[in-house]
Amino acid sequence: MKAAELIQALSDAGRTPKQTILRSIQESGKRPVGCFPIYLPEEIIYAAGLLPVGLWGGKTSMTEVDRYIQGFCCSIMRADMELALRGAYNFLEAIVIPTYCDSMKSLLANWGIAVKTPKTLAYIIPQNRYSSGSLDFILYQNEALRTSLSEITGRPITEADLEDAFQLYEQYRAAMRRFVAMVNDYPVSLNPVNRHLVMKAAWFMDKKVYTEKLNTLMDALLKEPKETETGPRVIPTGLMVEPVKLLEAFRENHFVFVEDDLAQESRQFRTPSRTTGTVMEKLAYRLMDLRGDTFFYEENKSRGSRLIEAVKQHKADGVVVCMYKFCDPEEFDYPIYKKELEEAHVPILYLEIDPQMDSVEQLRTRIQSFAEMLNK
Repeated sequence: MKAAELIQALSDAGRTPKQTILRSIQESGKRPVGCFPIYLPEEIIYAAGLLPVGLWGGKTSMTEVDRYIQGFCCSIMRADMELALRGAYNFLEAIVIPTYCDSMKSLLANWGIAVKTPKTLAYIIPQNRYSSGSLDFILYQNEALRTSLSEITGRPITEADLEDAFQLYEQYRAAMRRFVAMVNDYPVSLNPVNRHLVMKAAWFMDKKVYTEKLNTLMDALLKEPKETETGPRVIPTGLMVEPVKLLEAFRENHFVFVEDDLAQESRQFRTPSRTTGTVMEKLAYRLMDLRGDTFFYEENKSRGSRLIEAVKQHKADGVVVCMYKFCDPEEFDYPIYKKELEEAHVPILYLEIDPQMDSVEQLRTRIQSFAEMLNK
């Protein structure tokens, strides 16, 4: 198949989460486990012979969720609970919910009362990863998850199972890093819409199948001439860039996402795993080694310096801040790295977004104006 056909196939998979998950279940024969954002040790789920799938909300009318969590909570959490209350997640074997922010803690506290199906597993994360007990605490959570999944499947998760899953996910992360870098050579084929949807598809497919498809796509691209794009080169930062019609505004103005600092995308795989220790220790340390992320305590916040370095490295024209409405951790971080970016003379486009928005026309105008400013 040609690269364009492969891109289209993965983009379609990313655009239709439910259909893609159901197809993955049928093809793999695995029972699905829903994974709430942001960072869960999917390797443990995969090692159990289950299918980890991402739950990143989506556009839906909010008719039930207000009985359980406030209207000023993160729209991703609200959408996920709304969908669960409607039974949209009943086909899942279980759902794992971590606690990275106050909204997630509130949601988890109410979830057990509001949602009876499917089974819910909590994954508690220490915000301060520098304390002496952090490693032991994360290891305890990993083992607790391992035990709960074994109870679901009726079989133990062996060290060999964990090692196989870990190695597969290492191959997946390497492929994702390669894909992100490849955008710079193929910015037309991998425009902001296609780039996002191809990467998003990974959340709904068996990682082995997805990694094989992504590598096939990249090999096909390398056989084609490199491309050029006339628009601004930028780095988006935030939770994620959705809805897709917002990304279409970037594509229409010929933007190139030369790198990203998004929780849904590169933050998932940019931190390398340690080479020593057990799989459980490597999973724990990868969480502890992650830097520049708003959802973790970091006394000397490194997000601004990371963004400035990425701008220099990729010769980017600016940074696009994708601020999800009511995302307190992201809002708290913004004044800090905004000042650092301004002092480094890095242009910033600030967009307050919500997947539930009906129109992106105002944002489209701001994106167009930003492009015109950068192209002067």
